[in-house]
Amino acid sequence: MSFKSCATACAGAALVLAITSFASVAPAADLMVKAKPPAEAPFWIVNDNSWSYAWAFHATDPFVGATNKQILSFTHFDVWRYGTNFFNIDGLKSDLRDPATPCGFGAPGLANAGCEGATEIYGFFRSTLGWKQLWGFQGYGWLSNISFKVGGDYNTENNAASPAKRDVVAGLQFDFELPFGIHFAVSPLAYFEKNHNAFITTPTSGVRYFETTYRVESLLSVPLGPKGTPFSFTSLFAIQGPKGTGVSVTVPPSFETKTEVFTQQKISFDVGSVTFNKPNMVFVWVAYTYWYNKFGIDHTTDPTGGSIESSTLVGTTWAF
Repeated sequence: MSFKSCATACAGAALVLAITSFASVAPAADLMVKAKPPAEAPFWIVNDNSWSYAWAFHATDPFVGATNKQILSFTHFDVWRYGTNFFNIDGLKSDLRDPATPCGFGAPGLANAGCEGATEIYGFFRSTLGWKQLWGFQGYGWLSNISFKVGGDYNTENNAASPAKRDVVAGLQFDFELPFGIHFAVSPLAYFEKNHNAFITTPTSGVRYFETTYRVESLLSVPLGPKGTPFSFTSLFAIQGPKGTGVSVTVPPSFETKTEVFTQQKISFDVGSVTFNKPNMVFVWVAYTYWYNKFGIDHTTDPTGGSIESSTLVGTTWAF
């Protein structure tokens, strides 16, 4: 939670404590006259933004193979009176093994003279409306809240495949507050995607409308050590079902998509809390990403191995 949100919460707690203490010594009639009704919860509770820079050592692109990537990201997260909003946009720069077009094509793994690496822009957002906030849901055991969840993804890249992904998701999110400050959220979702792929042969080249399928997303957040320890661990996981070929006319090969699996494990170190007593501002981190059947492409049909990614990342984040 940011300093701003902590300040808001502390102010609210102080107000409740003051009213409770006053009630213990004042007659009820005096309390009704002198005490003011509690202030309504603020509309915006958390508003956090950050910039990140990362280097992926063994990233891949389908039908390209391995390509190191530099990643610059902007992230926004807020909590408001009825739910949450999350938005992230990445700028990814590949090395010359994934050249930008129309420069040309080189053999996988070889530099392309006179070219530069492909540039990808990838953005996504997720928004929730909480049952606790809407209807006073009290939770059950470790289940702290249920929310409606919607979102979407957008990407474009100037490489040979020329992807133009547009997707929407909708479903529910289940939040669990576990012992030792552990938070877990899981979201079963419906998923629909429109895309473009220049690798498809005529007459089905171009825009592809895939079948609606399922998607499950989850987040696990674990503080490492007692309160105040500068290390934390997060784990992302997503699985997405096959979505068909995306074309109305089947031309061999049919490019049937497969189940896609993505996971990332990350350990972060809060530099600010240790070096200049400013927690939750500057982080350095290391992560491991595994992506199976990347973008739903059957990895057995990709001779470059680019449809499976197993990569280490190192990065830094500045929050404000």
